[in-house]
Amino acid sequence: MPSTTVDLGTPAVRAGDHSPARAGGALASQANDAPQRTTTKTHCPYCSLQCGILLTAGGRPATLEPDPDFPTNRGGLCSKGWTAHELLDHPERLLTPLVRAVPGDRTSPLVPATWDEALDRVLAAITATQARHGRDAVGVFGGGGLTNEKAYALGKFARVALRTSAIDYNGRFCMSSAAAAMNRVFGVDRGLPFPLTDLAEADAIMISGGNPAATMPPAMQHFDAARSRGASLVVIDPRRTPTAAAAAAQGVHLAPVPGTDLPLLLGMLHLAVREGLVDRPYIDARTTGFDAAATAAAQWWPERVERTTGVPEGDLRRAVKLLAAASPARGGGGAIMLSGRGAEQHANGTDTVLAQANLALALGLPGRPRSGFGTVTGQGNGQGGREHGLKADQLPGYRSITDPAARAHVAGVWGVDPDVLPGPGRSAYEMLDALGGGESGTEPGVRTLLLLASNPVVSAPDAERVRRRLAALDHLVVVDFFLSETASLADVVLPTAQWAEEAGTMTNVEGRVILRRRALTPPDGVRDDLELLNALAHRLDLPEGLDADTAFPTEPEAVFTELRRASAGGRADYSGITYDRLEAEQGVFWPCPQQDGGAGGGEQHPGTPRLFAESFPTHDGRAQCAVVKYTPRAERTSRGASEEYPYVLTTGRTMAQYQSGTQTRRVRQLVMTDPDARAEVHPDLARRHGVSDGDLVRLTTRRGSALFRARVTRDVVAGTVFVPFHWGGMSVANALTDTRLDPVSRMPEFKACAVRLERHDPDGADPDAVDLTREPNRPTTGESR
Repeated sequence: MPSTTVDLGTPAVRAGDHSPARAGGALASQANDAPQRTTTKTHCPYCSLQCGILLTAGGRPATLEPDPDFPTNRGGLCSKGWTAHELLDHPERLLTPLVRAVPGDRTSPLVPATWDEALDRVLAAITATQARHGRDAVGVFGGGGLTNEKAYALGKFARVALRTSAIDYNGRFCMSSAAAAMNRVFGVDRGLPFPLTDLAEADAIMISGGNPAATMPPAMQHFDAARSRGASLVVIDPRRTPTAAAAAAQGVHLAPVPGTDLPLLLGMLHLAVREGLVDRPYIDARTTGFDAAATAAAQWWPERVERTTGVPEGDLRRAVKLLAAASPARGGGGAIMLSGRGAEQHANGTDTVLAQANLALALGLPGRPRSGFGTVTGQGNGQGGREHGLKADQLPGYRSITDPAARAHVAGVWGVDPDVLPGPGRSAYEMLDALGGGESGTEPGVRTLLLLASNPVVSAPDAERVRRRLAALDHLVVVDFFLSETASLADVVLPTAQWAEEAGTMTNVEGRVILRRRALTPPDGVRDDLELLNALAHRLDLPEGLDADTAFPTEPEAVFTELRRASAGGRADYSGITYDRLEAEQGVFWPCPQQDGGAGGGEQHPGTPRLFAESFPTHDGRAQCAVVKYTPRAERTSRGASEEYPYVLTTGRTMAQYQSGTQTRRVRQLVMTDPDARAEVHPDLARRHGVSDGDLVRLTTRRGSALFRARVTRDVVAGTVFVPFHWGGMSVANALTDTRLDPVSRMPEFKACAVRLERHDPDGADPDAVDLTREPNRPTTGESR
């Protein structure tokens, strides 16, 4: 395997001595003999809630507390948010560029280098690759944690400076099915088309494939406020999560076999039609195609749904009646339906979201007070990233890259001819799978990859295959603030600023654009991503007439000003949003076009907290109901004589960890809470294999195997095994997951695959002493390029 050794001849990975920067949002300061400490209103770096926090910096260490006034969290924070500041001075933080001691030999150690040395290697890789293989042989892979400014600049850099179509981001693995369905039905993709606070006023809430009690704890105050008023909660989840337990106590928990959310939702629509619960006046006035959608759902009568999903008919009926009773059409106070990754990360994920949207329309919910349908974005800026150019097929403002008018508009803002802009590229997994010529080594694909804010060695499906593809690259450049599993494979690793050390905007789960304020300067030797792109642009041959400093400014507000122009008139129109407004307001909801006089005075557009009140942004102003049919999950369990893969594997999150764990696995308090990955196994399944709580178990699928400690629990349905996906080492959950893609969204089948379970007894070792975080032994083939 490639060496992850770092030769620390200079201080490459120790904490820096930050000093407080002049920052907007400063609340208080003091100046005696001690270093000045300034408190800055800003936002948590993790999930899409983007909780408000107050960060106090100056001297060491920085401290934080929740902002009691920010609407999404109102003084609440989860354990990840409370400890986010600990990463700013973490001893493993990267503080200088790293390069291979022997260029091209990834078995040689990573050693410190100057920025000029590192950037010269990056430039040489880009120019040599494009000269030999063409422009699309250089690719860019981004992350959903990048600010809007960085996502916009990175998309522009790929298409203008590199002139490559090969760009996508890890948000493809998060929200792509939801986005495809929302655009298809409602004409626009904004996670929640209403403020999160609306949940508190609903009489019923349904969430499919989500567990906010563990993954977004501050959001639960809005659910709890509704429940305190007597509201019912319906949760669709194969596990009895904390959120599902709340539903069981005051509502209903539906626990389908993983991969069967779609027939369950079709059965709910069929019941709504058969029981006369459809809001017919709403359907006739505000939708198109409902009757065809209802006819397609009619084949899913309750008994068939129960046989397919395992959900009792009585529970199915109760859930539909609770939602219908809360709908405005039947005199209720309102019902809200939400979709999460558990329902969406499937090869039929788009159809599953379409089916839930059809049900919401049948009950007359979208656009009604205290009602609606929305999808729960996961990553901090998963929404903004896809709006402003990180996806392979999109341009800023949520424009299609194949639309001539969109290309002309964006090219005009960028100062290039529309013909300079490449067409659509491959989706995230398809790009990764073709790296270095694919498994055959001969197919067209990316040969040099610039990767920011992502760790696909842990987060991508069939992760060992992705690792092999990354190792087959001619050149890999990773930008991160820690040496992640992916960064350890790189030829060049570039350190970058963290969340508190840069300004920029984020777009949260509600479509609320917020300002992340700079509270600290980065350590010496660390640049932010805008500075990196500017430095590379200076070294590259830009299209005629472009100047690197003008095309790729380093000031976030200058980038945002251009983003506003590029988004103007698009689905995600930010043109009426300014930094001054974001300083003065608690965020602005898009769309927010610039009105006449908005730039120099006069009335401003207020933003759009709630969508669809009067119409939908479709060709006829109506929601477009979709005909949906169930296709069984891509991979079936094998129950022949051998029963090679007899169980169903599903994956998800835990409260104390986040995404690939690059950050959270380095926080002591979080590691104490979640020290290693646990496979949840039903007691019946555990007895069958002689497994006790805490034993090591090996899980094997058709793609690979991984080791976990067992957690024996009745919170998972019999025949299903649940594993979290935050760990590397021997417990990479995505070494097991399926790569088959949704035909529309190109979302991989993360959430259901066939698996074998075996108790693992290590030879001559105490199972309790086995370090699951240690990297397994791997062949070295292809890792010296």
